[in-house]
Amino acid sequence: MAVTEAVQRRNRAAANRHQAARARHDRRGWQMDRRKRTRQLIELGGLMKKAGIVEITGDDRTLIFGALLWMADRLDGEQGDHARKVWRDWGRAAFEMDAKEKAGK
Repeated sequence: MAVTEAVQRRNRAAANRHQAARARHDRRGWQMDRRKRTRQLIELGGLMKKAGIVEITGDDRTLIFGALLWMADRLDGEQGDHARKVWRDWGRAAFEMDAKEKAGK
C-alpha cells in the first residue's frame, strides 16, 4: 500500500511538472499578454518595496492607494510636467546610487 501511494505521489508530481512546463511555453497571444502584464505588475510591486513604501506605511494598502491617487492627480494637474521632471530625476539618482552600491560590493 505504501509503495502504491509513493508511486501515485511521484506520478502526480511528474504530471504537475509537465503541466507547468507546458504553461511556460504556451505561445498563444492572450497567454503572452497575460505573462507580460504579470511581469509588469511584479516589477511595479518591486519598485514599491525598493522605495521603502511598504515598510514606511506598514503595508497599509489604503494609504498606499491614496498616495498613488494623489500622485496621479499631481501628474494630471498644471504642474504635472514639473512633477515628472523632479520625480524622474530623483528616481534616476536613486537607481544610479543603487548601481554604485552593488558594483562596490
